Formats: sequence, structure tokens, C-alpha cells
Amino acid sequence: MMADLPILWSFRRCPYAMRARLAIQSSGQRVALREILLKDKPPLFLATSPKGTVPVLQDADTVIEESRDVMLWALGRNDPEGWLNMPDDGFALIDRCDGPFKMALDHTKYAVRYPDLHEADAREEAMVFLRDLDARLQENAFLMGANRTMADMAILPFVRQFANTDRAWLDRQGLKPLTLWLDDFLHSERFQRIMTKYPPWQEGQDQVIFPQPTQG
Repeated sequence: MMADLPILWSFRRCPYAMRARLAIQSSGQRVALREILLKDKPPLFLATSPKGTVPVLQDADTVIEESRDVMLWALGRNDPEGWLNMPDDGFALIDRCDGPFKMALDHTKYAVRYPDLHEADAREEAMVFLRDLDARLQENAFLMGANRTMADMAILPFVRQFANTDRAWLDRQGLKPLTLWLDDFLHSERFQRIMTKYPPWQEGQDQVIFPQPTQG
């Protein structure tokens, strides 16, 4: 029944929530999507996950609070594109994304919050990771080889966020394979579908089912 669907608390622009939606969409698992505003978090959301970050997946009595775990939850149920068919190096690459790269990304995007740090230094730290990705993409269409895997889809939302800090600058860095990989993602139907805008969730509203069925 619709009422028994797992609940996904999400925020459209958050890269962690994006990666969760990407995996759920790929798996074909349906969830009740509850879009929130991070500046106005519903009490029920905070009661479900007091740490107050998205995504949060509630499946009956199970609450999953980490985006990577939400991806694994979805793909563990159904993985039609074979995203889990990747070596351990794929998970190590996601670790680097979520660790040093994310820190450098934050220091770049929110430089005003870190007056003791130099934005140019943070940008260069981020570029160490991006050059590694670019080198991989010079050899293959995707990070782990010829096929898209969880590593690509977990990392792309964060590369998108970094690119958005100054896309013209990034385009001048000579990372053509990386930018082609990114643009292919940004122009894809799958990205457009996960970025559909929904009004913030309110108690008593009709369920928003995600993913929405394709037209035609």
C-alpha cells in the first residue's frame, strides 16, 4: 500500500540527498519523498533523526541517516544497472570525496566562513582529487571502467557543487574528460528527474511518490 512506502527526507540541492535519490531512482524502489527546508526543519523530521541532516530514510522501524547507506539500501534491493559491481577502490574513492575533497569544497564555496584560510589553497586541494578523477576518465568512460558504478553517482553531485563555485575557472583547467563526464550527467534525464521541485512537506499533505513514473 502507498501508506507503507519507506519515507525519504530530502533537500533538493544537497549533494548527499542527490546521491541517495539517484540510487533510489536507479533501483526502481519507490519511496514517499518529503522535501524539507534546512532552515525550517519539521519537528517530525527532527524526531526521526535528531542530528537534522539529510538524507534520512525511514523503512518501518529502521532509520538510515547516512547517504552512502541509503544508496546501499536501495541498490541492495535492486541493482539493474550494476552500480555495485565495482572494486573496493570505488569505495575508497568515495571516502576521498567525502573526506578531503568535501573539506576543500566547503573551504572554497564558503570561503567567507574561513577567514584564516586562503581560498586559492583550498581550491588547489580540491583540484588534487579532480585531477585524479580526470586521469581515470582519460582511460575509461567512467571512474571504475567502461560502466557506470556507485562511485560515479556518489561523487558527481559533489563535483557539480564544486563546478558551480566557478565553472568558467574549472573549464580553463584542462580537465576535458572530467568536464565531459560532468556535463553528460548534468544533461541527463536521470539528473533532471531527481531535481524536480516539490513544495516543502507539511503534515497531512498527499504523499509525493519518488521516483515519478516516466511519461510515454
